[in-house]
Amino acid sequence: MYLRRVLLGGSAATAAIFAAVAVGKKGGDSTCTAPAVTGKWHRNWDRREPKCLMNPSEINSEIGEEELKSRLNKYKAKATRHIFLIRHSQYKLDGKTDADRILTCLGREQAELTGQRLACLGLKYNQIVHSSMTRARETTEIISKYLPGVKKSSSDLLREGAPIQPEPPVSHWKPDVEQYYVDGPRIEAAFRNFIHRADPKQEEDSYEIIICHANVIRYLVCRALQLPPQAWLRMSLNNCSITYLVIRPNGNVSLRMLGDSGFMPPEKLSRT
Repeated sequence: MYLRRVLLGGSAATAAIFAAVAVGKKGGDSTCTAPAVTGKWHRNWDRREPKCLMNPSEINSEIGEEELKSRLNKYKAKATRHIFLIRHSQYKLDGKTDADRILTCLGREQAELTGQRLACLGLKYNQIVHSSMTRARETTEIISKYLPGVKKSSSDLLREGAPIQPEPPVSHWKPDVEQYYVDGPRIEAAFRNFIHRADPKQEEDSYEIIICHANVIRYLVCRALQLPPQAWLRMSLNNCSITYLVIRPNGNVSLRMLGDSGFMPPEKLSRT
């Protein structure tokens, strides 16, 4: 019913984006269509299967099987992407504007602990991308002190919002239904932009950090694992916790950690 309302009342672009995350027609793994939530793994979930990256003119009956195989190899991913999704630290909930919602003293301590944790993993991080909201930006500034030389960038796509109506519904959180129409396509765009297999030109495995918000992270996890996206609110994430996704060259995705905060002492944990 929700998708039907979008299709009837929303723009064509909005409808197309939500159709990508709703239950749709069944399709084989070899298609280049949007994946449906069917319980079967859709190999082209990120639209990066080699033949779907090829120009249609490269695929024709005149070339031989070996030539087609050679052309396809140019579009195959070679590297694995390791993506660390970090929820922002605790912040001042009473701020009237985003600029006023700065980190609390506890929040700054949480960011310090998370930065130390990421540093002690001994990984060569390629980049940090953070939400443009104040609490995510301030969390990034503290964490990045422990990761010198790692380039940082900001994205409005990662701002907090209401991705899709949760199932089952909850009584303590009921945004206006219009908010889903505004935030949903944007957060879906964040998924398409940041969660996918490596570019064919990428030769080495990458380790990337995304610092954003609980709603966004939970939605990204559901989409990456091809779980019903309406399940996003069934998960809970502590402030500055670490969620770890691995995306293999063949498109397989695994969740190594969800909301890990075991590196923090109990008195430093919070969810606000």
